Amino acid sequence: MKTEIIRIDPGQPEQYKLDYCGAVLRYGGLVAFPTETVYGLGASAFSDRAVKGVFEAKGRPADNPLIVHVADYAAAEAAGRFTGRRQRELFYALGAEFWPGPLTMIIKKRRIIPDSVSCGLDTVGIRMPSNRIAAGLIRAARVPVAAPSANSSGRPSPTCFEHVLEDMYGKVDVIIDGGECSVGVESTVLDLNSEEPTVLRPGAVTREEIARVAGECGEYGWFTADVNIDKPRSPGMKYRHYAPKARMLMFSGAPEAVRRTILSRLRTEKSAGKRVGVLETEEQICYYNEADILLSLGPENAPEAHAQALFGALREFDAAGVDVIFARALKAEGVDDAVMNRMFRAAGGTVLPAEQ
Repeated sequence: MKTEIIRIDPGQPEQYKLDYCGAVLRYGGLVAFPTETVYGLGASAFSDRAVKGVFEAKGRPADNPLIVHVADYAAAEAAGRFTGRRQRELFYALGAEFWPGPLTMIIKKRRIIPDSVSCGLDTVGIRMPSNRIAAGLIRAARVPVAAPSANSSGRPSPTCFEHVLEDMYGKVDVIIDGGECSVGVESTVLDLNSEEPTVLRPGAVTREEIARVAGECGEYGWFTADVNIDKPRSPGMKYRHYAPKARMLMFSGAPEAVRRTILSRLRTEKSAGKRVGVLETEEQICYYNEADILLSLGPENAPEAHAQALFGALREFDAAGVDVIFARALKAEGVDDAVMNRMFRAAGGTVLPAEQ
């Protein structure tokens, strides 16, 4: 497939370019585009054929549902329906607080949304992105846009144009070069169909922030849950996700204990001729000069910086050709809950205790 590259100004998107890309979507094509979270790979949410093309381009498992992106509430209600007054009120209250932005809300889907979008579930996740290119593109398409991240399935999600080019060139109709994504991890996914609102995938909108609006909010226990659940209700709940090519090992415990453990393992790997990478915070990274490549997540107490840095760092390790990556487990609190969720999946669902 011939892929067209279109540069769009992220600050002042050119309307004629948005109109062109929107028409590609409307008539069944695939367009990779930036959002505030990560780059998405979009198709008309009303076209079963186009949606199946997304799965094919990504090599995505057929039981991993897509999120439907909308430009307004009318489009949200065209894609999904409410089971009662309470759910509707909650949807609009959360939307007033967090939309446009990195929050996806799951409600019942309407029949016009193909089963390929929801992977046979009777629900659909809906999001209104704040990125100006994404919002303008969806308006120009005049249809809701089903879009997972624009990467090969299982790889680290793309947070800049170059990442998308690496994975999707020759597989999609258009790739928009719209600069870097500001958040860096996928949206929070919130299920509104349970007794209490439940976070299925953490993101930049935290459980605590949602609870302040909703009065209560639970969270799917991703840290101890089986990564091979039967029917995931949200993207990112199943399989090894966001993963670099190298083996990734995460260690929990006090920084000093983790440091001793990683240094011991690092020396063992290097003595076996392996290239080793270490992913740490700015305060800790100075201790690992024996590694082949050191990458920082940013300051220890800057979770937003951790989110922005994570996927780019994992791809940089790939480019450096490391064989193993060592990382310290952060506290799964606030936005770092989302960062740890992605690192946990990238490491295959395993966190090892540091040696005492």
